[in-house]
Amino acid sequence: MRQYSSDVAFTPSVKAIQTEKGSRSNYARMERGGGWETTVTPELQAFLAELDMFYLGTANAQGQPYIQYRGGSPGLLKVVDQKTLGFADFGGNRQYISLGNISENPKAFIFLMDYARRRRIKLWGTIRVVENDIELMERLRDRAYPGKVERAILFEIEAWDVNCPQHIHQRFTEKQIAPVIEQLQAKIADLEARLQERSKN
Repeated sequence: MRQYSSDVAFTPSVKAIQTEKGSRSNYARMERGGGWETTVTPELQAFLAELDMFYLGTANAQGQPYIQYRGGSPGLLKVVDQKTLGFADFGGNRQYISLGNISENPKAFIFLMDYARRRRIKLWGTIRVVENDIELMERLRDRAYPGKVERAILFEIEAWDVNCPQHIHQRFTEKQIAPVIEQLQAKIADLEARLQERSKN
């Protein structure tokens, strides 16, 4: 049984290095103040609703880690209940590395990144694959996204933490910059039309 929720990441060896490097007192204060969140809050739910991608980390029985990019429509990672997130698993390149890892090691990690707002959230937990549950697959799928749903995957949250924006390079999606480009194109078209009109006079 962990004393603090952050102990999922702050193992004795991590705490020893924090002590050596001078950051342990800050994190000890955080722990005494309540530590990391362990359930879905309105803040996390709002963050998830806007994201169209995330990174899933798994490891096999030997501890070999693997990171997989998951993409879809905004809100592809859905809240199932206060402790559980879920997503539809689409057909891909059929390597099945994540599925293989999950079959022998349920510990997993989800990394959420909002590049435009320079915010990131890290989630630790356990993961399981749910096959042939049509009702759950329907609940998690997005009808606007063309990918074929093959199964559902559920992630039970143990702890999550919000990181500072330091060192995050700001990036924007095509959808985010499209309105700005349209405004600029309209302005250019207007200026070109005015110049053309002047050249006639």
